[in-house]
Amino acid sequence: PMPGIPFLLEELQDHFHHHYQLDYETQEITVTNGATEAIMVGSLALLEKGDEVILFEPFYDSYPVAAELAGAEVKVVTLHGPDFRWDSQELEEAFSERTKLVYLNNPHNPTGRVFTSEELQELSGLVKKYDSYVLSDEVYEFLTFDGRKHIPFATLEGMKKRTLTIGSAGKTFGHTGLKVGWLAASEEVTKAVRMVHQFNVFSVNPMAQYAVAVGLKQRDTYIEEFQKLYAKKRDHLNRVLTDAGLSPLMSEGTYFTFVPLPQSALNKNWDDVTFCRHLIKEHKVATIPPSAFYRKSQEGSKYLRFCFAKTDEVLNKAGVYLKNLEQA
Repeated sequence: PMPGIPFLLEELQDHFHHHYQLDYETQEITVTNGATEAIMVGSLALLEKGDEVILFEPFYDSYPVAAELAGAEVKVVTLHGPDFRWDSQELEEAFSERTKLVYLNNPHNPTGRVFTSEELQELSGLVKKYDSYVLSDEVYEFLTFDGRKHIPFATLEGMKKRTLTIGSAGKTFGHTGLKVGWLAASEEVTKAVRMVHQFNVFSVNPMAQYAVAVGLKQRDTYIEEFQKLYAKKRDHLNRVLTDAGLSPLMSEGTYFTFVPLPQSALNKNWDDVTFCRHLIKEHKVATIPPSAFYRKSQEGSKYLRFCFAKTDEVLNKAGVYLKNLEQA
């Protein structure tokens, strides 16, 4: 079936109610070919030429592409390091009467931030004021650490009808490439989403959908162990990076860690791209230069993004390869 197999739609309906007391009908949930398709169809369903969208940098790189394919104008608000919070004045100045959609990624890739209730309430107030929607990319909803709880944007007062909530089996089950995502929204928005989805991929691999539905049934035994596993990997990578003379920022969620460039690199006037190339060539460690996720600010050039969704063997090898980093 184009919207998703009934077994999975019913499990997703239960998923939203069980975890967040969010009540969606199955006709308000669409199974997509991964979260990336959900981002695309949500954008194409809502946006048209003349609309404006707001996105926070650093951003997941498909957001601006989806918006611009729909003909919308992108306005960027910077999450300022080292704590990666927005400036309230900068945020409000980005809104206008043409603002149709805000892209929100929480927990946030690539910084590892988990936004607070106060931050989300501030954003929701502006969304109401300017009569906008939020595309809330919540694929890391269960990857939060140190007792933090994910707050779905749709649970805020008045936001359910204004929110397109996106989830991902690939992230929830640590199986990137599974390509089963979902989008939950009001029936009116879902109708538009499904019209785009129908002529984009039409339907999603049914065998994978059955597997995801079975996986969701095991959530109460699975999720706690999932979080413990990745918290352990985060701490493992942090030890490796600290031993190498780096100063990793503490990831609050996702499986990414942001790391400021070391003073030795800054003394050479190296940016993130230069330092990433150095790590690959001289230390056999590959990481991502975050400046690729910025449009407005140069802040990304001062950081690296590491991923700790690796085996212990790989993390240990990184420690060996980075051992002489300070002397490099």
